[in-house]
Amino acid sequence: MKKIIHLSDLHVGYKDCGKNLNKLVDKIKSSCKPASDYVIVVTGDIVDNAKKKDAYEEASKILGRLVKSNFKVLVVPGNHDYGSGAKGKKKYVTLFKQAFYANKNVTYPKLDIVGNIAFIGLDSMAATFNWLDNYGADGELGKKQRDALNKLLNSTKLKKKKKVVYLHHHPFDGKGRLHMLKDYKKFKKIVERKIDCLLFGHNHDGNQYPGVWEIKHCYDASSSTGKSSPKKPATPIRVINL
Repeated sequence: MKKIIHLSDLHVGYKDCGKNLNKLVDKIKSSCKPASDYVIVVTGDIVDNAKKKDAYEEASKILGRLVKSNFKVLVVPGNHDYGSGAKGKKKYVTLFKQAFYANKNVTYPKLDIVGNIAFIGLDSMAATFNWLDNYGADGELGKKQRDALNKLLNSTKLKKKKKVVYLHHHPFDGKGRLHMLKDYKKFKKIVERKIDCLLFGHNHDGNQYPGVWEIKHCYDASSSTGKSSPKKPATPIRVINL
């Protein structure tokens, strides 16, 4: 079975984050062999400011080094990937897809089946673009995406697969109203007891939550490139074996 490398909150474009990501890529390439044994999951905030010229290009180029080395790399967007972090714009939804999927028609939930594992990526910014919600760093999946996720998890297609759901916003601890996943209670009803692994980021904490929502593997990645407070340095490469 494939092993999962969980990265998050890369914030390429912020100070030394791009340089740190290149170093991290070097470490993964040298220590995680063969590449075909791993799937790399990046849970958002790939860039620090989507408005900055060439932000996507720099980040996709660095992650592309992993793809060229035969690693499977899966990504979803965070709040910084659609703007500066506090306010997003819809135009970046399409630009993000073009940069990181090479396909502007990708929809969420994004399903990738790798071996016996179904990876399901969500856009936790999907329902935050109306005028009332479009401030702060909170997230919301929205009814359309939740309904599609529920249907997917209950489909016969995934019946015998291990299921990994990944998104940007922290579903347990939003650290205040302006950072929370607002529809987390509805999300919980959909995934509770139905998936094997839940991956997320946003808070830069790097904590583990085994058994929460009766999900065996629950992980919050820190900022993998070190955009954290001095008390919470970047988490070393976390390898998850289901």
